[in-house]
Amino acid sequence: MPLRLRPFISDDEAAVLEAQRELSADGFMFALGYEDGMDWQDYLDSLEHERLGLDLAADRVPGSMLAAEISGVLVGRLSVRHALNEFLAREGGHLGFAVRPQHRRNGYATEIVRQGLIVARSLGVDRALVTCDEDNIGSATVIERCGGVFDSIHLTDEDRPMRRYWID
Repeated sequence: MPLRLRPFISDDEAAVLEAQRELSADGFMFALGYEDGMDWQDYLDSLEHERLGLDLAADRVPGSMLAAEISGVLVGRLSVRHALNEFLAREGGHLGFAVRPQHRRNGYATEIVRQGLIVARSLGVDRALVTCDEDNIGSATVIERCGGVFDSIHLTDEDRPMRRYWID
């Protein structure tokens, strides 16, 4: 079955919170912007406001958070930043992606990024910045497989080396 990107919906709450727990064990956020105990509908509303660029904090840009599913199973997520601010230009880039541990090594991350580039282009992003931790060989491979051209290694605000790639 093909991988499909779509907005998060009310029925996703349990799967997203489980994915959040799974990835937090690796120090990674699955549900960006979600805080423990947050009302799910409030979270969905915040995602929609972010997508539309409404009521954004000064350090935020419009962005879309999408579920990646196969046959109704949440396997990962994609975040697409519609523009870059200073922080995103240094560390976050246009695309962020995650695949749940039990679904890794099946090509899902590559498909998420490929489809994410289509979404980004539809939003006017002609050249996408994609970053990953220097030691994240899996993500680096995915980015390169999707046309990423290595630009540099940059130290994050926490002094972690981050690989920067551009995809035209």
